[in-house]
Amino acid sequence: MKLLTLLLAEDHTVVREGLRAFLRTADDLAVVGEATNGREAVELAVKLRPGVIVMDVAMPKLNGCEATRQILLDNPDAKILALSARSEDEYVARMVAAGAMGFVEKQSSGQVLLRAIREIGAGQTFFSPAIRKRLLQIGRKAREEGSPSGKPQRALTPREEEVLQLVAEGAPNKRIGAELGITVKTVDKHRQQLMNKLGIHDTAGLTRYAISSGSIECNV
Repeated sequence: MKLLTLLLAEDHTVVREGLRAFLRTADDLAVVGEATNGREAVELAVKLRPGVIVMDVAMPKLNGCEATRQILLDNPDAKILALSARSEDEYVARMVAAGAMGFVEKQSSGQVLLRAIREIGAGQTFFSPAIRKRLLQIGRKAREEGSPSGKPQRALTPREEEVLQLVAEGAPNKRIGAELGITVKTVDKHRQQLMNKLGIHDTAGLTRYAISSGSIECNV
């Protein structure tokens, strides 16, 4: 029997170890890699080419949304399942727009997670029952109102999203430049573009926006 290989991207050690231990009880699955932040997830996805990537939404250095975008730029066939303790419509919409094939809350049962991984590994989409119900309601409301229900428009570019997260995590411009491989001058330019687009005039405001939009968690 061919095993479905998995990459776990989760920054909380206890959660990641619990997932690994549980998934190893399934004889058709094999955990081949573990990432503790979004950048590591991108690197390991390129290196390992796993069958399914289980992606936490809020992670340090690069959040799950941007990590998903970058992985799919390199490998459009990558299959990504979003996993999060939060499941507000904004979180779900951001991950779906980024290219995730499914979304499961961390509060879900192990059997729901297994089903999600297997269905996504087979090329299907999967959303936990509560999320699927809300998506159907949103789609129905959009049809009734005659408005499009396609992907939401993104005000920020992927690079601006990266800079936003690092700024909100407290990284100075020099470190941001080193992390992203760009000059400090370019970091300044992106920071100013962020403030102009968002109508925000200080770092504290950018941090509040990053938290409210789901780019980082409040305790990062």
